[in-house]
Amino acid sequence: MTEPLRLGIAGLGTVGIGVVKIIRRHAALLEARTGRPVVISAVCARDASKDRGVSLKDYAWETDPVALATRDDVDVFVELMGGHEGPAKDATQAALAAGKDVVTANKALLAIHGQALAELAESKGSVIRFEAAVAGGIPVIKSLLEGLAGNEITRVMGVMNGTCNYILTRMETSGLPYATVFKEADDLGYLEADPTLDVGGIDAGHKLALLASIAFGTRPAFDDVKLEGIQRIAIEDIRHAADMGYRIKLLGVAQRSARGLEQRMTPCLVPADSPLGQLEGGTNMVVIEGDSIDQVVLRGPGAGEGPTASAVMGDVLDIARGLRIATFGQPAETLEPAPSAQTGLPAAHYVRMSLQDKPGAMAKVAAALGNAGVSIHRMRQYDHTTTIAPVLIVTHKCTSSMLEQALDGLDGTGVVEGAPVALRIEEL
Repeated sequence: MTEPLRLGIAGLGTVGIGVVKIIRRHAALLEARTGRPVVISAVCARDASKDRGVSLKDYAWETDPVALATRDDVDVFVELMGGHEGPAKDATQAALAAGKDVVTANKALLAIHGQALAELAESKGSVIRFEAAVAGGIPVIKSLLEGLAGNEITRVMGVMNGTCNYILTRMETSGLPYATVFKEADDLGYLEADPTLDVGGIDAGHKLALLASIAFGTRPAFDDVKLEGIQRIAIEDIRHAADMGYRIKLLGVAQRSARGLEQRMTPCLVPADSPLGQLEGGTNMVVIEGDSIDQVVLRGPGAGEGPTASAVMGDVLDIARGLRIATFGQPAETLEPAPSAQTGLPAAHYVRMSLQDKPGAMAKVAAALGNAGVSIHRMRQYDHTTTIAPVLIVTHKCTSSMLEQALDGLDGTGVVEGAPVALRIEEL
């Protein structure tokens, strides 16, 4: 009889229990598809007495994830605890050092320590698989590593945080302000314990760093990802974007140029009739562009027990079948430390500001923009009952550096109240 593939699962939250359920429900199917049984040897979590809705009595219990990771009866360490330091990092390192394979959903761990962990894995003949770390149930990692491996990737972009997409969609459909929808999302349990990870773009930035590494053969460089969250998006921005035929999305974009690797996770306007513009609620979407395939669009659930556990099991089954691929698609020592770059590609930008309603104010704004080489495509001043006028400007195409210079110039005019909201208009 073929030897079973034996798993040790660290972390029995939503995803961990989802993995247990799949293995219990589909044991015969998994064996038929891989040619060997897939079994759980041991599990690990903080509280062994907690009722998790599924029996765990058949599995050995460890209180220390490092002990679980180094057990003799564990072939694959399944890390579902989260966090880029502490137990998750220690146990993953211990598993790799012991020659175990690792399957993880931990985007932060790999975005920050991925290079060192990949080198350790390769030195021990082990593999690290992490489909569940990016876009939940969407097989985007597998697509880049395998199906699209014959392409030179030119751009990767997408909506990779379902919570942010839910908030922005809900604001648009309900007409409710950001603060109200944020609280609603929190009450529904959609937000991380530290909500900045979601709404600040950090969670999605981790994912983008991993996709960029695979797509462009570079070392994971989360610190180089330009991050801007959705906290400053007002209901007025949602409405103005809709009036112009756009929707606002927290959009990740990675592309390589002669200047280096550009990585940004920022709110952007996208055409309402584009695939990204039509994305609703908590759904994720990743768009991959390559020299041979032009454009591939992958859409699906970005989180949740079933989708994320499904992604974990996809990695487990690949290991059971004997598929062994370098962590980021090529030997870790060949990954380049690509310099960080801002995009040199010009784009139109949406700028909303609060302008003092007095003679000459608009002239000062136009001068500040013009001094930076930014020209106004269209402008609108909205009705107001105070001495502060809401003003919307859409620029002609300009580079990011030109826009930043223009925004600095606006700060020195003395007629703009607060910081303007500036969003790139991404044509797809």
